[in-house]
Amino acid sequence: MIAAIVGFLVMLNPFALFLYLKPVMHDLSDTDFRSVFLKASIISFSIFLVFLLFGDVVFKKVFRINFDSFRIFGGIVLFSFAYMFIVQGKKAFIQIKGDLHDLASEIALPFMVGAGTISLTVLMSEQLELWQGVLALFLIMFINFMVIMGLKQVRHQMESKKVRVAFDKNMELLLRINGFFLGAIGIDMVVTGISNLIMAHGQV
Repeated sequence: MIAAIVGFLVMLNPFALFLYLKPVMHDLSDTDFRSVFLKASIISFSIFLVFLLFGDVVFKKVFRINFDSFRIFGGIVLFSFAYMFIVQGKKAFIQIKGDLHDLASEIALPFMVGAGTISLTVLMSEQLELWQGVLALFLIMFINFMVIMGLKQVRHQMESKKVRVAFDKNMELLLRINGFFLGAIGIDMVVTGISNLIMAHGQV
């Protein structure tokens, strides 16, 4: 379960979220931002919970899609995000535009809930007991929330503009480093998906 939590957090990438949400932090009060981000976390947790409970059924029964095909697609998406993180850094993000009521869903989708995180959620349903999966998802969203709010508080307490600039540059450096791990996860998902498809066709 610990490995699943760490891998999920690496892909969720709180450093990337922090950089992405900087314009929103600037425009909203501390209370409003905390409320919006909490709602985004709840929305994301709810979506992940649905896929944890019914993900395999959705793929096989409803859409009739081989999950390994989705795993390969999710890996490609992750790799493309990782490439943008490494090459472009925070320039890879688009500023959120919308009223306060829409911000939570815009934060949740697609930057918290995407092909990669959905893929990992379905994998968790296969690898963990149900209670372990629910607990892991709760801990993931809680840790992500606390990291974002903690980074915001640390940056807010910095009085010097130069120190804030240095802090932002260090966050972007962590974002780029995280991109390498994210890319590795994406490639592993692609390789695993292709291997499973080859083995499945070989057995037929």
